[in-house]
Parts: sequence; C-alpha cells; structure tokens
Amino acid sequence: MQSNLETLVTVFGGSGFLGRSVVRALCKRDYRVRVAVRRPELAGFLQPLGRVGQVHTVQANLRYPASVEAALRDSHIVINLVGILAESGGQTFDAVQAKGAETVAKAAAAAGARMVHVSAVGADEQSPSAYARAKAAGEKAVLAAVPSATIVRPSVIFGPEDQFTNRFAALARMSPVLPVIGETTRMQPVYVGDVATAIADAVDGKAKAGATYELGGPEVLTMREIIETILTITGRDRMLVPLPFGLARFQAAFLQFAPGIFKLTPDQVTLLERDNVVSDAAKSAGLTLEGLGISGDSLEAIAPQYLWRFRAAGQFQRNGA
Repeated sequence: MQSNLETLVTVFGGSGFLGRSVVRALCKRDYRVRVAVRRPELAGFLQPLGRVGQVHTVQANLRYPASVEAALRDSHIVINLVGILAESGGQTFDAVQAKGAETVAKAAAAAGARMVHVSAVGADEQSPSAYARAKAAGEKAVLAAVPSATIVRPSVIFGPEDQFTNRFAALARMSPVLPVIGETTRMQPVYVGDVATAIADAVDGKAKAGATYELGGPEVLTMREIIETILTITGRDRMLVPLPFGLARFQAAFLQFAPGIFKLTPDQVTLLERDNVVSDAAKSAGLTLEGLGISGDSLEAIAPQYLWRFRAAGQFQRNGA
C-alpha cells in the first residue's frame, strides 16, 4: 500500500487562517506538504505542524504564472485557498479569486495533478457583490481547466485567528454600543477545523470528483444571534443597534480606508444583504459536511476556547459577569 509520504500536496495560501489548519490536517495524514505563499520567509511557523522536512515553503504569486508553475512542479495534488476579503492595489477580487484561480488550475492540469479549490457559499455570477462574482468566475475557470476538481464552498468560517468573531469581540471591548448590519441575515458559521478536515478528506479521495460541496455548521443563526452569542461568551453587556443597509453603505464609503477591525467596505455590506447558508440542493445531494461523515462543531461549543481573552477578567470570568 502506498504511503501518503510519497504524495506531494501543494497548498496555495497555506499560511492564512484556513491554510494553517489545512496544513495541520494534511500533516496528521502523513502527506508531504509544499506551501506556496508570497512571503515564504514569514511562514516559518508552519514547520512545527509536521515532522522534520514534512512541510516546505516556496514563493509564488498567483498574478505571475511562472511562479505558480514552478511551485507546482512534481505535485500530485493541488489545493487553492487564496482569497481576499477586501481589495488593495493589485490584489483585486478578479486578479486573485478569478484569474488567480484560473492560473493555478491551468498549471495543475499541465502537471497532471488533482485539484481542490476553496470558494465560498454565495458564489454567484449574477451577484451584486464583486467578491461573490469573482468567486463564481474562479469556480468556472477551475472546472474548465480541471473538470475533476472538487470545489469547496464554506459559509462564514470561525476559529482562533478568524477576522469574524474576534473582530466583534474586540469591538465590544471598546464600545458600549454595537451597530448591527443585516441583523436578520442568516449565516451558518462553520468551524475552521471542520473545513480543514473536509479538504483533507477531498485530498484522500473521499469527495466526489467535479462536485461542489457547501460546508456549514450545525446551526443557522442570524447576524444578531451571532453577535449576542459572542457577547455572552465574552461577558459583555452591550446595546445592539440595527443599522440600515443604506446608512451602512454610506459609512463603508469612508470606513473602507480604516485600519484593522474598523475596516468595512461597500462590497461587504452588499454581501450582508443575502443569507449565507448551505443550499437545499447541496443537502439533498449529500454535498455537505454531513455527506462527508463530519459532524460539525457549533459556535457556542468552540468560541469560548479562544474568545475568553476578551473577557474583562480573562479566562476565569464567568459568562455574564
């Protein structure tokens, strides 16, 4: 029987929030992992996730095909995780999530490698959101180049280093009032570890070739319910004020230039106008976490393990104190 140590998996975007969990999951399954990133000198923290020599980082930029082809050399399987939440300079949605995905897929096809491509729930060519349109264009380009590719669409992902739950927890620590954009918009938060397991399963060959999987957690929650859960976990009593989409879009015109947790783009506001949940079609076809035999972890079960640092009295404070 062939050992996974003989299989080289190249992961584009492996140093990001989802990427480090994917690398960890692959290492546990004994794959050799090549991580292709723009700044490999900043990805040294990935080395301890595997055994000595199991994880290797190389330089690659999706906007430069030659670097992608070099990073893919001798690869058996390719995973593309690269995505951005906001545009900056040359890092546009189209350049990264559409053309970038196409570049990786064409290189994978030339190398004869299998491919797993990570997109997002809500990817739609007709969406008013540029982010969602670029995600859909990326999926289309990947399947055109590698028809057997597995597409993975997660809902909003949460975990220790996320830019979702940590952001609201940080804002709640600073302000007695929190504006809520799209308070009735439904989401299906999915734990980063569960998404990584699903991707590793796809690498193992457990997912259907050419299929699109939609990954959501065990609960469908409104945006307001998610923020209320975060406040309960962090022991913060804050006033939640619904913010109309029109006003939110006006504020985002200025906040798109703000730093860190205060940043909000008009396109992100547009995304919040639509539900972000697993479709009925994916459920009926078994193209979900459950279809892969994965029982997802809830936000309430996992978030206290890392959001405790936002409590006034730290780890030992009781919720609501």
